[in-house]
Amino acid sequence: MSPNTPDGAETVAEVGEFGLIERVTRGRAQPRTTLLGPGDDAAVVAAPDGRVVAGNDVLVEGVHFRFDWSTPQHVGRKAVAVNLADIAAMGAEPTAVLVGIACPPGTPAAVIEELTAGMWQEAARAGVGIVGGDMTQSATLVISLTALGDLRGRAPVTRAGARPGDVLAVAGKLGWSAAGLAVLGRGFRSPVSVVGAHRAPEPPYAAGPAAADAGATAMIDVSDGLLADLGHLCAASTVAIDVRSDLIEVHQRLVDVASALGGDPRHWVLTGGEDHALAATFPDPHGVPEGWRVIGTVGRGQGVTVDGAVYAGAGGWQHWR
Repeated sequence: MSPNTPDGAETVAEVGEFGLIERVTRGRAQPRTTLLGPGDDAAVVAAPDGRVVAGNDVLVEGVHFRFDWSTPQHVGRKAVAVNLADIAAMGAEPTAVLVGIACPPGTPAAVIEELTAGMWQEAARAGVGIVGGDMTQSATLVISLTALGDLRGRAPVTRAGARPGDVLAVAGKLGWSAAGLAVLGRGFRSPVSVVGAHRAPEPPYAAGPAAADAGATAMIDVSDGLLADLGHLCAASTVAIDVRSDLIEVHQRLVDVASALGGDPRHWVLTGGEDHALAATFPDPHGVPEGWRVIGTVGRGQGVTVDGAVYAGAGGWQHWR
């Protein structure tokens, strides 16, 4: 459930739809790509390339976030991050975000204000604007974001281009969000760096376009777990991928947390989701750009292996399961 309304605090029903929209957009700066921002029937966003990359994600309270584990600001940051990571995974530069929020009428207005403050914070980190959206009533808090991006003359990097002989590389953190989830699930709130990685992931936005410029043949956002998402890439490209465990980076902080909780840090790295790192294949190991690290190879066949063998328990996240 959403945070309880403190005595005397305004609810969204009391502030009203348009009053709330005015509060969460007032005084916010927009990048040059925003030609017309919030306040009209629709926004106008520059698309110099002539093509627009678009993606959408929906976050539901109790499924994707919990307010006893995350603040509204954390949730807002996460909502923007998971969307913009998909844009970066296509090799595009994010340009704008459209936000839809549905919530119960008794939701404290301050919750929505803090939520959108987090959205603006993450949008600024990515250099994009929040250009419009909608607010409405629902039985639970639901956030729907549409992210836009510009390829700037690049070909989109899809999941379907990997070829035998390519190398596999990743950019960004792996396993940190899963470790943070394990910590929260045990009732703890520290280490802050690990818990924070679950509450508000920080995708490497610039790494996507950099990979495209370096000739990446395929790319994917790691949202459901490294091995699970590599499975999607394998299926689209009709190739096999072998991950080398000796090339996998396991940060000492994850080792420490796993030791304290009795977990396996390498399992978090291989199967944990919601870090929103990027995984891509490249034709030349010497052409992998800065910020990317090689962790495996692409071959003929189907499916994902670790050190030549199928990894147990690598199903990844699936809804309705």
